[in-house]
Amino acid sequence: MSSAGIVQEDRLEYLSRKMIESVSVPGVKFAVRRMSLGRRIELTRRVNELSRKVEFLQAGGAEREQIEVAWLVSEIDGVYLRWGLESVEGLTIDGEPVTVDSLVERGPEALWREILTAIRAEISLSEEERKN
Repeated sequence: MSSAGIVQEDRLEYLSRKMIESVSVPGVKFAVRRMSLGRRIELTRRVNELSRKVEFLQAGGAEREQIEVAWLVSEIDGVYLRWGLESVEGLTIDGEPVTVDSLVERGPEALWREILTAIRAEISLSEEERKN
């Protein structure tokens, strides 16, 4: 399979998710959503207001405002995880299948950070995409 998620058989098939083997938790795989125009619009809509609040508060510089910035950044991370994580294989948390909430609340921090990094990589435009 190519890195673009296209399988070559007798026809081309685009895979709308990307399966990744965890580096931080061996034996675990997770699937993240690939970016599309519709998904970019959806995600932008979800994050836009929070991002504006972060920018406004960062301009203030007061300690209380910076604490709120840290909280809002965590909220944005949660939006990204809820938007981008499709599944986790090879792991249960307290005997239950993994959900985004259980992963964030009780799961290995290294894993959710790794997943968040993979989601952010899928969100980013490549150099070629920026040129268009």
